[in-house]
Amino acid sequence: MTADVPLPARPATLEDVALVAGVSRATVSRVINGATTVDPALRRMVEEAVGTTGYVPNRAARSLVTRRTDSIALVVSERERRTVSEPFVGRMFSDPYFGRVVSGLLEVLRPAGIQLVLMLADDQESRDQLLSYLRHGHVDGVVLISSHAEDPLPGLLHDTRLPAVLAGQPRRPTPITYVEADQRAGAQLAADHLASLGRHRIGTVSGPQDMPAGQARLTGFLDALAAHGIRDVAAAEGDFTHAGGAAAMRRLLADRPDLDAVFIASDLMALGAVPVLLRAGKDVPRDVALVGFDDSSAALACDPPLTTVRQPVEEMSAEMARLLLKQIGKPGTPAPSVIFHPTLVRRQSA
Repeated sequence: MTADVPLPARPATLEDVALVAGVSRATVSRVINGATTVDPALRRMVEEAVGTTGYVPNRAARSLVTRRTDSIALVVSERERRTVSEPFVGRMFSDPYFGRVVSGLLEVLRPAGIQLVLMLADDQESRDQLLSYLRHGHVDGVVLISSHAEDPLPGLLHDTRLPAVLAGQPRRPTPITYVEADQRAGAQLAADHLASLGRHRIGTVSGPQDMPAGQARLTGFLDALAAHGIRDVAAAEGDFTHAGGAAAMRRLLADRPDLDAVFIASDLMALGAVPVLLRAGKDVPRDVALVGFDDSSAALACDPPLTTVRQPVEEMSAEMARLLLKQIGKPGTPAPSVIFHPTLVRRQSA
């Protein structure tokens, strides 16, 4: 039981907590710094004393002991700066994917008292600034979202020796833990579904072909259609944006106006593509069946609601956070990569 002692009119110190708890300052310090060898009864006494005194740990002093900052960086890496009309930051925050990633990360990090620091890298200067920040020990680890196949950051990040987890498998072999959804398998689900509907004049709005996800979804879709005997597939490359989906859909219709089905490699692109089809006099799904990819909020914003391939982004992001915390807690311990399996969510568009 904590002692009933008067508290001074100043911020509480470790000594104040020790006095109220009736334990040594060293015991209080061990509890505050997360030591697991403290007797549970003593731990409860210290925790009660912390509440009584209103003690707030000095994070700077604590980091000297634990060598941790209790923060991790969420790094979003892109090939190059966008034009003023389509800035990197604006595109990032308008894409439902990023919000889902942050939601999944915070589900694990917030209860652990870990802060999330957002950092952007879209040219050599910003990459240099990022690496300098990381090497100066401002964060305990990194979650990296890389949007292009030739990104040097996975390798550079490995060289820093910081704990790190990558969203998606790197194209170049890199000894870094990653969490991925099976993109090819997801695209195959879309192909199998459209073929099962008896559609034969099938096209696709692909993702960018300089991105691993865009490549895998296209090849998975084409290979699965070939297995169904469908090899004449029209394709137009998009960029995973609303406007890019609309532009690619216009090109696809100009090339193949008789299409009866389209696989669109992201829900956000599908949201831009649907009005293009409607303005061309195409009913969805009677004339053109549509399947998207992601199962994001954009799928429900489509009219009609979009049949889509679901990749469990929130669950994947939570797993990234857990894997990263394991690496931070036990430096040098290898963390296995994890691959999630997508599913098909059937709605009214196909």
